[in-house]
Amino acid sequence: MSRLIDGHVHLWNRATDAQPWIDPVTMAAIDRDFAPADLERMLDSTGMEAAVIVQSTNSAAETRRLLAHPSPRIAGVVGWAELTADVAEQLDELDPEARGRLVGIRHLVHLDPDPAWLQRPDVGTALEQLGARDLGFDLVVRWWQLPPAAAVVAAHPGVRFVVDHLGGIAESDDDAGWEAGLRELAALPNTFAKISGLAGLVSGGDRARLRRVVDVALDAFGPERLMYGSDWPLAELGAGPVAWRRAVDGLIGELSPAERQAIMSGTASAFYGLGA
Repeated sequence: MSRLIDGHVHLWNRATDAQPWIDPVTMAAIDRDFAPADLERMLDSTGMEAAVIVQSTNSAAETRRLLAHPSPRIAGVVGWAELTADVAEQLDELDPEARGRLVGIRHLVHLDPDPAWLQRPDVGTALEQLGARDLGFDLVVRWWQLPPAAAVVAAHPGVRFVVDHLGGIAESDDDAGWEAGLRELAALPNTFAKISGLAGLVSGGDRARLRRVVDVALDAFGPERLMYGSDWPLAELGAGPVAWRRAVDGLIGELSPAERQAIMSGTASAFYGLGA
């Protein structure tokens, strides 16, 4: 049986990678640093065997630091590169051993001051370079950004994309608009999605909405294009990673063993090439 993979976690040391968005009053649970040892304890508590670490800042230095972590529980790193420049050159500058641990690239699209950043021609060129290197791209967008994201994905059929946190549904005030945008993306075969970033719906008691959201994702993508992610340590702001894992187990409990295995392991392994 394939190892269980948490497809979306973060590590940070604020001395080197500042996290100015953390409010020490409302986000006290994550107002600290998180290291590989913390990750191992979280994975043990949730029954997961390894995790994909995802960048938290648009920083090449952070990516190099993440790639340098030796923990065997880190299955791969989704780092950052300047997609408005020559990505191939940036990748070639990485230490060869570290480069082997790089499984994808992400840019904080939802926070970029340029609302059309994803549609820039130079970004499109960079996405093609990622596809040529067999690296996927994590799409971190909000629900209103899903339609333009779908246009970009359609323009790059040779590139793999994965939608983080089901397209920001947790921040949506228009579930119908979110669903239309997500289904537009799901109609493109090179798009995958993460069941992540939703622990707040568990702690907030909105289980019915969470059920509807996951049912839409299952219907749109199918288990073979969905992967589990805790979004730890941000999950600590919601129900916590253990309660989130239990919630997901309940949400996918009626699927076949093969379908559950895809969500909890197979999709992440295939998308990120973790068995290579």
